[in-house]
Amino acid sequence: MTTVLITGANRGVGLALAREYTSSGADVIACCRDPAKADALKELERASGGRVRILPLDVTDETSIASLKTTLGDQAIDILINNAGVLGPKNQSPDGIDAEGWMSALRVNALAPVLLSLALADNLKRSREKKLVAISSDYGSVSIVWPPTTSARNRYAYRASKAALNSGMRALSSDWAADGVIVGLFNPGWVQTDMGGPTARITAEQSASGLVRRIAELTAETSGCFNDYDGKPIAW
Repeated sequence: MTTVLITGANRGVGLALAREYTSSGADVIACCRDPAKADALKELERASGGRVRILPLDVTDETSIASLKTTLGDQAIDILINNAGVLGPKNQSPDGIDAEGWMSALRVNALAPVLLSLALADNLKRSREKKLVAISSDYGSVSIVWPPTTSARNRYAYRASKAALNSGMRALSSDWAADGVIVGLFNPGWVQTDMGGPTARITAEQSASGLVRRIAELTAETSGCFNDYDGKPIAW
């Protein structure tokens, strides 16, 4: 039985991933900051026949990460999906930067996934699949030149944090290769979520379906690569 741990599983792409893996028969450890308010996730847990387990996790709090590790103990985790993320502060453009908001975005989007991965490294290495996944963004590509008329103009902190996430995860793909850990970095697409907005191109379900397929396809040869949810490579 495959065991999948997903952060930010209470809504959006995270919730859709939890549903997708549950429907495929996997055991899902669904993490979020406040399980008491995660109504949709609790409904999934009730309907899962015991295959969904909701655990509290604030990815910005190292004590919370340590507590999750203690709760999990030596349990093997086949697929660890670092999905939790934030868009960042209101002011993050060439017209002005919220410095504290920028640092908060870096902590959530770039540092937290690495800290959680380090904390759960042994759990990953005990598993059969050993897959470490980060939900990134094509905004994290420094090769793509975004026109100033796009929303990228107001996403400086978000873009920087996703580029930092890519760098950290790509480093882990090299450093943990000898342990058999396979790392995947994925752009979920422009998704109809609280972050992406109602006019986005695809639904959370469409994104999650593509992501699950891409994760299943991960191999040691493709570890550390940056791809779209539909499989297209993204330039660094």
